[in-house]
Amino acid sequence: MVEIPAELPRRRGPAPARSARQHAPHARGGYARHYAALDLGTNNCRLLIARPQGEGFAVVDAFSRIVRLGEGLASSGRLSDQAIERTIAALKVCSDKLRRRNVTLARSVATEACRRAENGHDFIARAYDETGIHLDIISAEEEARLAVLGCHALLEPGTGPALVFDIGGGSTELVLIDTAGTVPTVRDWHSAPWGVVSLTESAGGGDGAVERAASYARMRALVRESFAPFAARLPDPGERPRLLGTSGTVTTLASVHLELERYDRAKVDGLIAPAAAMRRISQDLAGMSLAERARFPCIGRERADLVVAGCAILEGILDLWPAERLGIADRGIREGILRRLMEAR
Repeated sequence: MVEIPAELPRRRGPAPARSARQHAPHARGGYARHYAALDLGTNNCRLLIARPQGEGFAVVDAFSRIVRLGEGLASSGRLSDQAIERTIAALKVCSDKLRRRNVTLARSVATEACRRAENGHDFIARAYDETGIHLDIISAEEEARLAVLGCHALLEPGTGPALVFDIGGGSTELVLIDTAGTVPTVRDWHSAPWGVVSLTESAGGGDGAVERAASYARMRALVRESFAPFAARLPDPGERPRLLGTSGTVTTLASVHLELERYDRAKVDGLIAPAAAMRRISQDLAGMSLAERARFPCIGRERADLVVAGCAILEGILDLWPAERLGIADRGIREGILRRLMEAR
């Protein structure tokens, strides 16, 4: 078993410190040292800037935008021009924040969309030329470990293995961890090629009741098939399986569960929700029309078309690891990156 904080090999490219210094050429010793983590996924571009505080960190600035970088990737194998333009625009906002906050050390990562796209490395080069941000295309394994490092503190106390998952835009990472020691260890992990964007594009279609039911059944079948190799390796979860999810899917469903009028991180991050309630919400949303889903304040138009795929993936995970309660984390890869950067300081 490997300790979660262990550094994994990285792809070649400019080191994060060099990239960060290009963003903050005027940083001086009189400033509090700021660190930054940028996570560019298939659906979202998210930035977190923080400074060390005690054994953790205090957030200085943050940014999140739905860019849908992987839109159309499932059919074309390429990042579209429109998706690239949306993403570059978001990265320019991030670059400006890095500069203004005098960030001295940063790491920016790209995940499934750039791993899969034929023109992924061309996009990375263009992003660097136009924004000064060097995106490191990380492996699915490192993505999984960073997510666990960023959120495992929210796991319920207990013995036996626990399952942590991250439903992304282009893939879903599942990590089995052991919390018996002082530092959690990874026992096994699995990356499935379905996230909310890729699954919607591959199995979605139609907004009538019959079409919605057929689409959801296709999604559930694809997820079940993709999880099968991992399911065959899983040990007995014990009497009280522990489950923790980090992603837009689980935070959105948690908001629906809490009947929030607007998203409130303080109420969602760290919430322990009944798994049966989350499954029921998933099934209810899958049966609704696009317009009906869009009326939920924390779903809206931006997420109404993708949330059903997230529901199908979540149900597949609940089938895989039958926990009675689901932990919700509004934290993950970015927090994991920040912890690594600060540990190395």
